[in-house]
Amino acid sequence: MNSAEGRGAGTGGVAKEHNPANSGHGTPPRHEPSHKDGADGGDSGGKSRRGRRRRGGKDRVEAPSWSPEDFQVEPSEGQTRFHDLGLRDELMHAIADLGFRYCSPIQASILPHTLQGSDAIGKAQTGTGKTAAFLITIFNDLLCHPPEGERFVGEPRALVIAPTRELVMQIAQDAADLARHTELQVITLIGGMDYQKQLNRLHNTVVDLVVATPGRLLDFMSRRDLFLDQVEILVLDEADRMLDMGFIPQVKRIVRATPRRENRQTLLFSATFTQDIINLSQQWTYEPITIEIEPEHVATDTVDQKVYLVSSEQRYRVLNNLLRSPDATSVIVFANRRDQVRRLHERLRRSGVAAGILSGEIPQQKRTRTLEQFKQGEIKVLVATDVAGRGIHVEGVSHVVNYNLPEDPEDYVHRIGRTGRAGASGVSISFASEDDAFLLPDLEALLGTRLECTHPPEALLA
Repeated sequence: MNSAEGRGAGTGGVAKEHNPANSGHGTPPRHEPSHKDGADGGDSGGKSRRGRRRRGGKDRVEAPSWSPEDFQVEPSEGQTRFHDLGLRDELMHAIADLGFRYCSPIQASILPHTLQGSDAIGKAQTGTGKTAAFLITIFNDLLCHPPEGERFVGEPRALVIAPTRELVMQIAQDAADLARHTELQVITLIGGMDYQKQLNRLHNTVVDLVVATPGRLLDFMSRRDLFLDQVEILVLDEADRMLDMGFIPQVKRIVRATPRRENRQTLLFSATFTQDIINLSQQWTYEPITIEIEPEHVATDTVDQKVYLVSSEQRYRVLNNLLRSPDATSVIVFANRRDQVRRLHERLRRSGVAAGILSGEIPQQKRTRTLEQFKQGEIKVLVATDVAGRGIHVEGVSHVVNYNLPEDPEDYVHRIGRTGRAGASGVSISFASEDDAFLLPDLEALLGTRLECTHPPEALLA
């Protein structure tokens, strides 16, 4: 097991003095960020602090009356309890509130290492609990090593980068849930939202964790409203998606602005391990441990998967009839491109279907409002692209419809994972027509099973 011990050797890093009386746990000492230039370290040493407002370090949170004794979870063979990880009481309190009892496979595999300061590369699909894994790592570390003395605004101690605005917002919500019994401050920076409002929050808050999309983060950095030289923990989530979306040049600039890799903890998560992802992980991490979680079944057992053989002309008729069936109470329809999503949404609205749209070209405030309306049941149907759909976590989605088969088989898994969540059952229906049926063999190869293709019921063709 790799430890944080030894980081900073030969790089000017200075170890923090660890006081067990403060933390109550045996977490190894972390190292102060080094501001020297390096292969992936930032050139932050010459930065002027003039005109930037200082704020004092925050007082420690008073010991709560709650204790882990109030949250009893019996040991279970083959299961790892959160009690077994030596987490701070503030975190355990939030975990108890959320009803988490045992770690998911990726949490059980990665947390014993990351809580000790190790860098990590995790391969895991969405919905496996990886978000909670890296947030627990971040918060436990920040609580165990409170900053000493004066702090500047605009200097986060931890940074999470994710490719889409919806995913950033979901991570921030999960962070708020886990940090509810701490004084740790989380700020979200995303494009499409009011820059000034985000700036005001950043200037008025001593931020501990920033969760951001690459483009908006660079906006704040280029205007010198945000500095990353104090980042102790860096998380890169869905690295494969960032690669697909062309964000890697931006991410490289961001990583270079943080301390050298020996002097920060870096966690990288990806659903796939391509050679490009492996190369990037080697550049950005320091002696990482690698965790690969292969689900027992790539597609969840709680989703009834159907493939309907239809012509291009029949697709809309089948979809329209399906949406009018009593079982289709909450439906997400995926198409591959923005123009397809836009045309399909307009056609559904003309047909009297209460539908919303999620795609990259829709302003963020409208996307947020649409997603909230969908969660509240005010609209029955969401039409979305894969990029916008990555951050959708809504309980009770009855159907997912693949209006087009995804060109990337991995996207099929992400799409159908929007239904059949939290133990509920769900239905995925994929349309295969003359223009995309050739994609089926790649899907079946990923799933490890044959997809039964049938003609839609007569009722859906009427």
